[in-house]
Amino acid sequence: MLGMILAFEALVGVGACIGAGIAAIGAGLGIGKIGSSAMESIARQPESAGDIRSNMIVIAALVEGVALFAVIVCALSLFL
Repeated sequence: MLGMILAFEALVGVGACIGAGIAAIGAGLGIGKIGSSAMESIARQPESAGDIRSNMIVIAALVEGVALFAVIVCALSLFL
């Protein structure tokens, strides 16, 4: 019985680490896509560079916030 509990705790740890890794990778890909699209938009319409840059920063911050939230949830599942 004790062996099953320890095995379950080990699987929870592995799952939390995998979840945090997936969240970090997803955030990196998302912010990269945002930056790429913003640079392409600025190249097409240089006169609206300020608006595009502002929107890019806001959206990147939102993506980063969601990724941080996902990593915190994974860490909480690991320790609680």
